[in-house]
Amino acid sequence: MISPDTASANAAETNFRSGGAITVLGIETSCDETAAALVRLRADGGRDILSDIIRSQTADHAAFGGVVPEIAARAHIRILDRLVAAALAEAGLGFADLDAIAATAGPGLIGGVIVGLTTAKAIALACDRPLVAVNHLEGHALTARLTDDVAFPYLLLLVSGGHTQFLLVEGVGRYRRLGSTIDDALGEAFDKTAKLLQLGFPGGPAVERAARGGDPRRFSLPRPMLDRPGADLSFAGLKTAVRTAAHAAAPLAPADIADLCAGFQAAVTDVIGEKSRRALALFAAEYPQVDPVLVVAGGVAANTAIRARLDEEARRAGARLIAPPARLCTDNAAMIAWAGIERLVAARAAGVVLDDRDASARPRWPLDTQTASLFGSGRKGAKA
Repeated sequence: MISPDTASANAAETNFRSGGAITVLGIETSCDETAAALVRLRADGGRDILSDIIRSQTADHAAFGGVVPEIAARAHIRILDRLVAAALAEAGLGFADLDAIAATAGPGLIGGVIVGLTTAKAIALACDRPLVAVNHLEGHALTARLTDDVAFPYLLLLVSGGHTQFLLVEGVGRYRRLGSTIDDALGEAFDKTAKLLQLGFPGGPAVERAARGGDPRRFSLPRPMLDRPGADLSFAGLKTAVRTAAHAAAPLAPADIADLCAGFQAAVTDVIGEKSRRALALFAAEYPQVDPVLVVAGGVAANTAIRARLDEEARRAGARLIAPPARLCTDNAAMIAWAGIERLVAARAAGVVLDDRDASARPRWPLDTQTASLFGSGRKGAKA
C-alpha cells in the first residue's frame, strides 16, 4: 500500500495544476559540463523544456584521461554567463519571466559547484526571485517525472561517474537507499578501464565501442559480490582483474583490447542485472500493491548492453523500465530546473515559502540522509 506521505507527494502536483505555470532557470556545473536550461510546468500539468544548452569540456580534459577540477572550474567561469543568456534567448524569455532560479549545490567538484551556485544567487538577488539549491542526484532521480510523468514510488538505479546506487524514490526529498557500490562507481570503473587500455576519454562510450568486436568469454573476469545477499555492489576488484589480465596478455593487440572490453562489459552487465533483480524484489516487498517501475539514470544508463539487461530483468519482475533520453541521463540543467520545480510545488502545497539564497556548496550530499553511510563520512560528509 502506498504510504500517506507518498500519496500526498503525488497529490501535490495534481493540486497545483489549478494554479499558474512555473518557469525555472536551471544551472548545472557539478563536473565537466556547463549547462543552462529553461523548464516550465504548465497549469494543466504539462512539461516543457523551453531550452537546454550544454557545453561539454571533454576536449579540455582529454589529454589528462579524466576531469581536472581546476580546469573544469575555470571553464565554467568563462562560459556560464553566455550560456545563461543563450538559454534565455532560445526560450524567448527574459529574467522577468522567471519564477525561480535552480542551481546544483552539490555533490560534485567543489570549485565548479561554487561557480554555478554563486551565479544563481546573483541572478536571484538581481531579479528578486527565489533560489532553489538542488542536489545533483535529485536531479537525476526526478528526471523520469519530467519525461514520463512517473508517479511515486518507484525504484531508481543511478549509474554515473561518481555514484552507483539503488534508491526507493518515495517523494520529493524522500529517498531510501537499497544498495550502493562500496568502492568505485561504475562510470569510474569504465573510465579507468579505458585509460588502462589507452582508449581515450570519456571511457564509457570507448569501452562499449571496443566491446562490440570482442569475445566476452576469452578472459575470465570476476562478478563481484554476487555471492553476497542484498543490492550492494563493488567494482574495484573487477577493475584490478582487468589490469592483471591486460598485463598478462601484453603487448596488447587490437583484438586483445576488444576481448578485454567485452569481458569487462559482460561482467558489469551480469552484476547490474542480478543486483537489479534483487532490488526489484525488495521494492515489491515494500510496495506489493504498486505496479513496479524501474528508472535508470546517469551517464552509464546510455550503455546499450546494460539497458538491454535491465529491460530483461524488469520484464521478468513484471516491472516497467524507464530510461530517459540519453541527453537527459548525462549531466544537464533541464533536470536541475525540473528538480527546482518539484521542490517549489512541494513547498507551495505545504504552505512554505522556499528560498535557498543562504545555501552553501557541498562536495558531498547523499540523497538518503537517514541510512548509515557506506564510506566517505569524514570532514566533507557522507559520500554514499
